[in-house]
Amino acid sequence: MRLSVIVITRNEQANIVDCLRSVDFADEIIVVDNASSDDTVELARHAGAHVHQTQDWPGFGPQKNRALAFATGDWVLSMDADERVTPELRKEILEVISSEKAPDCFSIPRLSWFCGRFVRHSGWRPDYVDRLFKAGTAQFSPDLVHEKLLHAGRARVLENSLLHYSHRNFSDVLTKIDRYSTASAQQALARGKRSSVLGAVGHGFWAFVRTYVFKAGFLDGEHGLALAIANAEGSYYRHIKLWRLQQPDGK
Repeated sequence: MRLSVIVITRNEQANIVDCLRSVDFADEIIVVDNASSDDTVELARHAGAHVHQTQDWPGFGPQKNRALAFATGDWVLSMDADERVTPELRKEILEVISSEKAPDCFSIPRLSWFCGRFVRHSGWRPDYVDRLFKAGTAQFSPDLVHEKLLHAGRARVLENSLLHYSHRNFSDVLTKIDRYSTASAQQALARGKRSSVLGAVGHGFWAFVRTYVFKAGFLDGEHGLALAIANAEGSYYRHIKLWRLQQPDGK
């Protein structure tokens, strides 16, 4: 059974080489790049990927569907540039796609990195994501951000983790808070949702309590506290940006 790996990128030169090396067992690697100004495209091509470039940005879901359309394998593994397949996960993937009784979709647990260490609580573990599926059985939701894989039936869970280097430092944290909160606010506005200044404060406070207390972030030590604060900031800015989009000037 042929395996296609799909990855969408924008200015991922710090990640793309390690990402593609971790999936060098695939029969083909598809990279769809959105107007990178760094060496992402050249590095991906040098690593053996089939690279397609776009200038517009329709959102994460539609962009992943673009990548999916280029895949020719019997199975598809969707990856983000900041993710890595471990040798153990590689072996498991090859085993399950060779089985005649394999279901159409598999969910993979992620182990995510936050500014110096892997986080094992705080709502970040095991963080199952549906990523491995039979070609023609699934597509991504049209969401601007936080897209989902849409498929019929129930995904079977794999045992080995996908490594996710999501926040290498606090500059990454701030950049992603700004980018994702803007996209989330735009998406919420399009769906008719509303917010206020007090609502933004309340959502931020609840995000901290949920992460640090109810999701046991305190067990992650100082990193758990920092993550809870970051989640609070992300929630606050998402809702405060939604509030601003509701204003007459729409900014």
